[in-house]
Amino acid sequence: MSKDQLVSDRAPEPVGAYPHARRVGNLLFLSGVGPRRRGAKEIPGVTLAPDGSIANYDVEAQCRSCFDNVRAVLEDAGSSWENIVDVLVFLTNMKDDFKSFNGVYAEYFAGEGKPNPSRTTIEVGALPTPIAVELKVIATIG
Repeated sequence: MSKDQLVSDRAPEPVGAYPHARRVGNLLFLSGVGPRRRGAKEIPGVTLAPDGSIANYDVEAQCRSCFDNVRAVLEDAGSSWENIVDVLVFLTNMKDDFKSFNGVYAEYFAGEGKPNPSRTTIEVGALPTPIAVELKVIATIG
């Protein structure tokens, strides 16, 4: 893989033909990051029905796992949480999950000394795996 592409050994395996991130100049563009764990079939905060559909989920647990995965990709690329400049959030249930997502988000981003990136939150009908939240992040390097 070229030097401008990164596949993290700590983040979940991509579900398609794409890297975890690409570097362009001093910017790092992360591909969509969900709550899955590398090498695991179980998804934090998700209970699956026998047919593979979502039977139950905990959006707060998924958010924390997403943020941990984002942090891993950033660190493996030579960046850091404090360098995040933009976050695009995909939720599958805005009505029920937005308040909980905002609460967890504030723990990670609000307050003195923490980054305060721009953010957009969009509701989507589904995500590529049985999850309720995914993040798309842009950060600086250096």
